[in-house]
Amino acid sequence: MTSRGRTQTMGHFPTTHERVVDTLGQRIVDGEWEPGAALPVEDALALEIGVSRGALREAVKSLVAKGMLHVRPRTGTRVQPPEHWNHLDPDVLRWKQTGDAAALLRDTSELRRIVEPAAARLAAERADPDHVRALYDALTAMETASASPGRSGYVEADIAFHRALLDAGGNRLLGSLGRAVEIALEHSFVISTQTPGAVEASLPGHRAIVQAIEAQDAVAAATAVLTLIEAAEQEIARSPGMPGDAV
Repeated sequence: MTSRGRTQTMGHFPTTHERVVDTLGQRIVDGEWEPGAALPVEDALALEIGVSRGALREAVKSLVAKGMLHVRPRTGTRVQPPEHWNHLDPDVLRWKQTGDAAALLRDTSELRRIVEPAAARLAAERADPDHVRALYDALTAMETASASPGRSGYVEADIAFHRALLDAGGNRLLGSLGRAVEIALEHSFVISTQTPGAVEASLPGHRAIVQAIEAQDAVAAATAVLTLIEAAEQEIARSPGMPGDAV
């Protein structure tokens, strides 16, 4: 990502702390500093970013908590390899949208294949009427948005549907996972829905999921979810919004 892109991203952050965290985090994801490399000395880096040493230190602490930096006596602050990063952290997910977009799409799709069919099975076995109603409400919102000018609100409704799906199984860890990866899902849905006909084609698949869960048919629910994910992968591959570095 260019420095111009970083400036645009930084403009959304109201505090100095968030601005510095965003600047350093994006530069790490962009590969400006290789894993194991030391950050520039504190005085020089603070001067470059235009903040105090104290503000820089607080930002470094935040990135240490995200697994992106490691501070050691006498060796300085060094960049951690990506396998140490918290890839469910909302900031890390957001930085990857611009710095590593194709990999984020791949990882999101693979995670969905692993998690969502199993979640649908649980939902078919455990969902109560409130869970089913939440799924139908999200589906109705998707249908309404799909018919509106510019399809405003469609992606938000789609995210609500998949969040409701993970909640419906009654497993709190799955529910928390759904909320953690909302940024990744949004990134995926924004790209897949740019493919002509994708929105219209996805609605019956979402309805099939709800109907299978309501009928307590675990096999049909899991199959419907997997079919939806496979269709989304094809839509992403054909999307005009697909990152240029994607394979």
